[in-house]
Amino acid sequence: MSQRIAYLVSQYPAYSHTFILREVLQLRQFGMEIVVASINNPDRPLEKLTEIERAEAEQTFYVKAQGIAKAAVALAKTLLSNPMGLWRGIKHARKLGGWDIKRLLYHGFYLLEALLIGQWLRSQHITHLHVHFATPAASVGMLVKTVFGTGFSFTVHGPDEFYDAAGYNLPEKILAADFIFCISHYARSQVMKLSPVTAWPKFDVCRLGVDPQRFAPAPKTQVNCQCELLCVGRLTSAKGQAILLEAVAELQTRQVPVRLTLVGMGPDEKSLQAYAEQLGIRGQVRFTGAVDQDHILRYYQTADMFVLPSFAEGLPVVLMEAMAMEIPCITTAITGVPELIQNGEDGLLVAASDVNGLADAISRLANDPELRRKIGQAGREKVLAEYDLHKNTELLFKAFSSRLV
Repeated sequence: MSQRIAYLVSQYPAYSHTFILREVLQLRQFGMEIVVASINNPDRPLEKLTEIERAEAEQTFYVKAQGIAKAAVALAKTLLSNPMGLWRGIKHARKLGGWDIKRLLYHGFYLLEALLIGQWLRSQHITHLHVHFATPAASVGMLVKTVFGTGFSFTVHGPDEFYDAAGYNLPEKILAADFIFCISHYARSQVMKLSPVTAWPKFDVCRLGVDPQRFAPAPKTQVNCQCELLCVGRLTSAKGQAILLEAVAELQTRQVPVRLTLVGMGPDEKSLQAYAEQLGIRGQVRFTGAVDQDHILRYYQTADMFVLPSFAEGLPVVLMEAMAMEIPCITTAITGVPELIQNGEDGLLVAASDVNGLADAISRLANDPELRRKIGQAGREKVLAEYDLHKNTELLFKAFSSRLV
């Protein structure tokens, strides 16, 4: 296979895309030479990135940062060297945009980004582009293939793309891709639903993972007088943090002493803080803002349990991190999550939006240290068996090797 490929990501590095950085670094250790393009600049200034993130940022090709002048140069180069490819790209972007003016405009921009990436790929002598997430970045990748004839593949996570498959042109992307990696069987089932049976051989389940040596159990240096709950994730409606606040308020009425730490930033931060005030639990809830990988371990190390009450997820890496550290996890029985956690064995699952069910689960673990210990140990065993980053990236490397021939 070609040992040199490009990854395309919507934003790199980013708090919410740390697993992509880990994947890239691990694949390089297996001998793949990967260069990375990112549609957007990092989500923080360079001085606020970790050392590893900063090193990646310095060698990443940032598409929007190229500006309109370089986009015009890429357009001119493509027109002179590959006019038929450019014409194919124009027609394809027009078809994807349909009759909606806004969508047409967006796909015009995607085409310009595709030209920048295509010319960059040519300068790097790279013939295959792999995209994480089947969102607009994958639209750009598909147009790169249309214009330049490069290989095109993507990793599908869900669930947003599945909720608006037509809006994301997901059926077209599935057919255009040379192959597709799915992070769970749930994700694979959804791309199967949107494609003919003849396309199914293109789909491989390639699980994500975490480093169990980095995320290892830490001995507790002190016994918490209240049960410490931890939730890590973007502060958005999809994560269901408001339900968790309601559960904390319910636990207060039951006289179950808990304290909640919410790690993350996002558009719901102010509304969640106001809701905690309204519920009368603001003193029991700590908002830390975003935390990078150099500092996240200390929050895991003080947690008695990890709670993620999401309404919509792919398959959260933060659950794997907590499980690897033997922190018992409570989350919702949605999408691919039951592939990671079997209820009552290596975690507890509750129905999404069920405040009382969530409060019951937290209370159950808070009042049973032995159950917390057993579930925590079983959670780490699950990660070691099925979600070890090194093992799963080796399987991903083999999947690439079999597809890129």
